[in-house]
Amino acid sequence: MISQSLHTSNVKHHCMSCSTGKFLFLIMIFGVAYLMLTHTSPTNSVTGGFVKGSKNNSVEHITGGGIRFGNFLRKPPRLPPQLPPDEKGSNGNLVHERRKLNSDPKWIARQQDVKKAFIHAWSGYKKYAMGYDELMPVSKHGVDGLGGLGATVVDALDTAMIMSADEVVSEAGLWIEAHLSNRINQTGQVNLFETTIRVLGGLLSAYHLSSVEKGMDSTHKGPKPVVYLETAKILADRLLSGFTSSPTAIPFGDVVLRDPSAHPAPDGRSSTSEVSSLQLEFNYLSSVSGDPKYSVEAMKVLEHMKTLPKVEGLVPIFINPSTGEFSGENIRLGSRGDSYYEYLLKVWLQKNQESNVTYLYDMYEEAMKGVRHLLVRKSIPNGLVFVGELPYGSEGSFSPKMDHLVCFLPGTLALGATKGITKKKAMTDSVINFEDLKNLKLAEDLAKTCFEMYSVTSTGLAPEIAYFHTEEFSEGGLDGGNKSSEYVNDIIIKPADRHNLLRPETVESLFVLYRITEDPKYREWGWQIFEAFEKYTRIDTGGYSSLDDVTAIPPHKRDKMETFFLGETLKYLYLLFGDSSVLPLDKFVFNTEAHPIPVEGTTKRG
Repeated sequence: MISQSLHTSNVKHHCMSCSTGKFLFLIMIFGVAYLMLTHTSPTNSVTGGFVKGSKNNSVEHITGGGIRFGNFLRKPPRLPPQLPPDEKGSNGNLVHERRKLNSDPKWIARQQDVKKAFIHAWSGYKKYAMGYDELMPVSKHGVDGLGGLGATVVDALDTAMIMSADEVVSEAGLWIEAHLSNRINQTGQVNLFETTIRVLGGLLSAYHLSSVEKGMDSTHKGPKPVVYLETAKILADRLLSGFTSSPTAIPFGDVVLRDPSAHPAPDGRSSTSEVSSLQLEFNYLSSVSGDPKYSVEAMKVLEHMKTLPKVEGLVPIFINPSTGEFSGENIRLGSRGDSYYEYLLKVWLQKNQESNVTYLYDMYEEAMKGVRHLLVRKSIPNGLVFVGELPYGSEGSFSPKMDHLVCFLPGTLALGATKGITKKKAMTDSVINFEDLKNLKLAEDLAKTCFEMYSVTSTGLAPEIAYFHTEEFSEGGLDGGNKSSEYVNDIIIKPADRHNLLRPETVESLFVLYRITEDPKYREWGWQIFEAFEKYTRIDTGGYSSLDDVTAIPPHKRDKMETFFLGETLKYLYLLFGDSSVLPLDKFVFNTEAHPIPVEGTTKRG
């Protein structure tokens, strides 16, 4: 009777003939029913402005099997937009229950497999190339392609510390103590950017981690931490000439360490990403040395860039240090553009989101809106989300070309959305807004695309560059070779782009997304990538080799082990499979070479 009275619109009103007592009795019964139904279960409680366990904002909620009638009688609250549905894995099935996997024997074993791979890579380098920048593992010798500063030694050191690979820590640390200062004093021309992110960044990270960061079981092998700091200062003092020699705030790209002196690149231009990706390292050096000169010079670059004209926050990939102006119109998030956007966010985070650097986050937010508006497209026939390029600026034609380097972006977007905490905590604490949610959704979509760039090839390894089929762009006969892939017709791999350099960007983003979403699919994707590296790039005598063609079986070895395979790729895989309390993303920022640097005011050295 009560149910009919509430839900049938054409019931005649007979209550006028009822006695007052019966009417009051009905009200009392209704009230009791209301109280029971609205207090049965907290399943759909509103926490931090979001409705948990609900797919929409309907005024009807199923609670404990009953309808909450109270919602018919009051206006529903205005809720912030919910996170777009992301509970489905790539096969459309619900993902496994999100449980803590840090103590799962499977992931402990897989993490140890990554450590074994690192030891194998180091053993080849130590045997055939110790002190050289890079190992050529097939021909078994070393090569200096980065100035001769022993770049692999420094790049690999903090990875060894994180993995508690004590023998490697000792070997690398003692080499640095014995040789690196002399190398710096004797070395000729180096690239300011590459030397900063790999060598200076590696030294500074080792300085911090050697004091025993939480979660690391270091036995204090190698030299005292001050050795790393003093060597970093010697190097940075030489690198400063890149800034002080320039007539503008934009540094020259090449530095002669032994003079020291600096000069522009042959065409007079610097890469936008290179000059804007020095700040994390120089800021931290000022912090630990007490000398502000490093930070002052590096931050001038970003302060100057704030004043330059942009296209919806996006910038050309070249800048002229002689004029301080951007050069050309080419806009992309791949080579020469990528880490500009990364460091806008990360320097702001490094500075603990201080008000005097808010302009950096504002620039980052504007740029990500520009990315979504101008660069994001979907492939055909299956709708992979990708980021293309504007080779001739916003008024020119769009190119559906995406470098593997662009796969840094999912991790950066996710980091920017939650500022390093988990999505769950960000929602509970109401510190995530609509823009953040859009960026996080884009991060997950792009991460899937980056993973599919691996899975469409015969080897399961991604090419250096991919193109995507669109309504305007199509080329036949250039797929990745894995005919069983759902996306084999979406991705085009041209012959000149089929090489793989053991790059880290995809596994970097999988690591960040796993930390933030706690979705185990990112670990599974990372494991598939690691298995492909093991199968096709491992050299039995030591080391791993880049490949010429990921679509061919067996692939021809390129005979080069880049320093970032030890410094980044294996580090991110190890952290992906490990405990999320190690190097938490709200306490550390990783420079663009994966060297962790503490956020100001959040960590203390032991």
